[in-house]
Amino acid sequence: MNGAQVAARAPLRTVRVADLAGLYAFPRQEIRALERRGVLHRLAHGIYCAVPPEHDPQIWRPETEAATAAIATALYGDRVALLMGLSAARVHRALPRAVALGHVAVPTPRRPLAFVDRPGEVRFSARRVHALDATLVQTELGPTLATTPEQTVLDLARMDPRGADLDSAEAIETLLPRCRAATLEAIARRQRMGATLQRLRAGR
Repeated sequence: MNGAQVAARAPLRTVRVADLAGLYAFPRQEIRALERRGVLHRLAHGIYCAVPPEHDPQIWRPETEAATAAIATALYGDRVALLMGLSAARVHRALPRAVALGHVAVPTPRRPLAFVDRPGEVRFSARRVHALDATLVQTELGPTLATTPEQTVLDLARMDPRGADLDSAEAIETLLPRCRAATLEAIARRQRMGATLQRLRAGR
């Protein structure tokens, strides 16, 4: 199996240079050669995804949310990290505008990581990921986990208690009618977000 095949079969079609160390004596050189051929696309320092065959590698780059999930998956493993906050709102189609920042919940702290193919960065939030209410969503690189609409609404409201962020406010307004009241209550109780839920019900 060569490097292109390894990447294409990896979760979210994404690998680190270190993942190819067993295949090549000089994996960085080989992976850069695959990038020049348009087989791989560099997302962040040392992290590459396989270009889907239906796309033109000269102009293609994955959406921010897919790139965020791919980077987090390469760093933490398959279906460990969860898209959250505005990234989750985007995959739930609650925010039409593209955003420069990717937001992902992970089990351990990590500094932000810059994208290399666009302005912006991935921001990692250390959370008890197994306790979050999650659902499987599709991205152009494959399936990944994201917080449910209910979890997303509560997270956004807690992160922006004054409603000052217009993107968060719009996402909450769009998502809230889709949320089940019982699920909101269960998450708020389990994660000690009762005050956040009360603020949402009072119109913040």
